Amino acid sequence: MHLYQRFHHAGGARGLREGRSEALTPRAITAYLDRYIVGQRDAKRAVAIALRNRIRRLELPEDVAREIAPKNILMVGPTGVGKTEIARRLSQLVSAPFIKVEATKYTEVGYVGRDVESMIRDLVERSVQMVKQRKIEEVREEAASRAREKILDALIPPVRVQEKVSDFMHLFTGQQTAKEERLPAEEEEKAEKQRLSTRERLARMLDEGRLEAREVEIEVSESPQFGIPIMGGPGMEEMGINLGEMLSGMIPKKKKRRSVTIAAAREILEAEEAEKLVDHEAAAQEGLAKAQEEGIVFIDELDKVASAGSGHSGPDVSREGVQRDLLSIVEGCTVNTRYGPARTDHILFIAAGAFHKLKPSDLVPELQGRFPLRVELGPLGEEDLARILVEPEHSLVDQYKALLSTEDVALTFSEEAIKVIASLAAKMNRETEDIGARRLHTMMENLLEEIQFDAPELSGQGVEIDEGLVRERLEKLVADTDVRKYLL
Repeated sequence: MHLYQRFHHAGGARGLREGRSEALTPRAITAYLDRYIVGQRDAKRAVAIALRNRIRRLELPEDVAREIAPKNILMVGPTGVGKTEIARRLSQLVSAPFIKVEATKYTEVGYVGRDVESMIRDLVERSVQMVKQRKIEEVREEAASRAREKILDALIPPVRVQEKVSDFMHLFTGQQTAKEERLPAEEEEKAEKQRLSTRERLARMLDEGRLEAREVEIEVSESPQFGIPIMGGPGMEEMGINLGEMLSGMIPKKKKRRSVTIAAAREILEAEEAEKLVDHEAAAQEGLAKAQEEGIVFIDELDKVASAGSGHSGPDVSREGVQRDLLSIVEGCTVNTRYGPARTDHILFIAAGAFHKLKPSDLVPELQGRFPLRVELGPLGEEDLARILVEPEHSLVDQYKALLSTEDVALTFSEEAIKVIASLAAKMNRETEDIGARRLHTMMENLLEEIQFDAPELSGQGVEIDEGLVRERLEKLVADTDVRKYLL
C-alpha cells in the first residue's frame, strides 16, 4: 500500500491532499510566496522543491517512502530579509503543523532549561489541536442542533424527573408518592400539547434571533483542576499533564448552573456539545501521525549556538551540547509525547541564522551534514525596500491606508515618496545595524505619527504623502547621528 493511501484511510495528510497536491507544483509554490515576499528566489525555490518532494513521497510504496528523508534547509542571511516569513507562509499554504523555535531557548540535557525534545512535543501538540479543530468544525452543525434543543429545554423544561420517579413508584407499589397528585389523563395530555405548542413557538422565535438578549439558566460541566508540580528530568512536565488527565478522568465532572443570555448560552453549549461529539483518541492519533509525516520545525538563530575555533570552554561547551542534542532530533529519533512516541525521521527542519560573526562551518560537522540544502538570502537594497512597501498582499502602505480609512481619512502616497522612504531606510541600514525590511516599520511610524494623532480631526479629508513631506519628517532623523542611535 502506498503511504498516500495509508494516510488517506487513516484520515491524515490532509494538508497535502484533498485535491490540492496537483496544484502544489514548485512553480505554483514560488508564485504564492512571491505574493508576500520580495526577492530571495533561491530560498523560495529550495522550500518549494522540499515541499513537492514530500508530496511525491506520499505517492510511493511504504517500503520506499520509509527510506526517503526530507532534505532539511539552512537559510543564511541578515535579519529582516524574509527567512521566517518564507517558512510561515509555507506552513499556511499546506496547512501543515508548524512551529517556530529559537535555538537559544534550549539547553543541553542535564542543565536547567528546556531540552530540545520539547520542540517535538510542541509540534505534536500543535498538530493534535489542528486536527481537533477541524473535527469540531465537521460536527459544528450537529453540535448547534443539540445546543438548540438544550436551550429550548431550559426555556420549556420537559417532564420533571420527580414525575418520572412517581411513575416508577406507582408501577411497583400502586401508590402515589407523598405530596404528588396526578392530573387526570385528559388534562395531562392537554398540558403536554400546550407545552409542545409553546416550545414550537419559542423555537421559531429562537431561530429568528428574537430571543438573543433573554436570560436563561443552563447547566455546564466543569473539569476538576489539578495543580500537581512534578520535579524531574527532561519530559517530566508531560508526566504532570498525564497525571492531571488521569485524575480528572477518575473524578466526575461537576455540573454548575449559570444564568446567561441565550446568545452566550448558544456559544457555550455548542462548544460543549462539539467536544462530546469529537473522538479525542482518534484525533490524537491522527494528529500524532500528521506531525510525523507533515510537520515543519523552523529553528531560528541557529548561529547563536555555534562556536568559533576548536578550543571550547565556558559557554561554548554548552552551545556545542545543544548542537549535539539537536543533531539527534534532526537525524531521526523517537520522542515521548503525551499522545505516544513520535518519530522525527520525516519532519522537515528549516534552520536560519545571520552568521555575520560566525560561519555555518562553525557548527559541528555532523549537524552541518543534516542540512544538505544551504541557501543564502541577500541583503535588501533600495529597490527591494521600495517594492516591499507596495507590492506584497497587505503591504505596509496598504495597512496604513486601511487603518486610517476607519477614521474616513483617504491616505495616498506618491511614487517619489515611496522611493525616498526606501532610500532613507537603505541608508540607515548601511550606516547602522542592518535590520532589513524591519527598518521600514520605524520609518513609516515616524513619518505618519502626526497624521495618526490628528486623524479624528481629519475625517472626510484626503492626505497625500509626497517627497517633500517625507524629506521634512525623516531626513533630519536619518542625518542626526545622536538620534539615530535610538531608532530601530
